[in-house]
Amino acid sequence: MAKRIKKGDEVVVIAGEHKGSKGKILQVNPAKDRVLVEGVNMRKRHEKKTQDSEGGIVEREASLHSSNVMLQTKWEERSKN
Repeated sequence: MAKRIKKGDEVVVIAGEHKGSKGKILQVNPAKDRVLVEGVNMRKRHEKKTQDSEGGIVEREASLHSSNVMLQTKWEERSKN
């Protein structure tokens, strides 16, 4: 039985362009099977100026599919063998 990935867990990206990157889970979307990992899969967004933000081009994390990440502890156990 696989352990569910939760907000705050340390994970490693195991597939795709950012393979090997490590980070903390910021957000989980179980309905779409997607997760947001801190500092991984950064994308540029063009934001409109509002009362709160200045606007312009902002870099933000984009979501990854949950099957492309693994808990860091499990990854370390796997790499030892």
